[in-house]
Amino acid sequence: MRLRILAIAAALYIAGPALAQTPASNLPQAPAAHHSEAASAPSQKPESAAAPATSATVDPAKQAAIRHLMDITNTSKLGDNMSEYISNQVRSYMSRSLDATTLPKFMDTFNQKFAQSAPSKNVTDAMVPIYDHAFSKEEINGLVQFYESPLGQHVVKVLPQVLQESQDAAAKMDQDAALSVLRGMSNDYPQLKQMLPDQNQPPAEGAPSPQQPAPQQ
Repeated sequence: MRLRILAIAAALYIAGPALAQTPASNLPQAPAAHHSEAASAPSQKPESAAAPATSATVDPAKQAAIRHLMDITNTSKLGDNMSEYISNQVRSYMSRSLDATTLPKFMDTFNQKFAQSAPSKNVTDAMVPIYDHAFSKEEINGLVQFYESPLGQHVVKVLPQVLQESQDAAAKMDQDAALSVLRGMSNDYPQLKQMLPDQNQPPAEGAPSPQQPAPQQ
């Protein structure tokens, strides 16, 4: 049981920062529904779709434990992080069209309207039934116990940096490997020689990075 709780704890906490760093446009899309002969037969009527789960349908005691777990793992900040990320993306995009005196007023208006349209708390509310479906009450309590321990608090503190450094290391390895492969192909594709950076020069400052910008924690 202890090992299972630790495994769930690691997976749970890794998922939180990963979601917070993922732009909405890059989220996986639901697969298209496949029509079957049975589904299209006129003699069969589709069953009524079940009402989507909401935080109001979760047992109050379990819901309180879930919300406490999200608080102590900082997962409850996901809505704020995503809102900040979207705001920064809008600012970056609109700065190409608006002058420096107009942009601040535009962003104030956008942020106010966006906060009203998509309150950050709605993200937390939407996550409650997801946790409820994924974890039993015993597992939620076990995770709370783990994250309230000194080790759990240490994980909360250092794991985001560990994940970031690991991502940076993996990105550099993959980038170096890709450049090496492309250089090896340049004899067959001479145009590559004009496109690839000098092997002895570091990448130019501001070169595209494979990582997505992450909102501030």
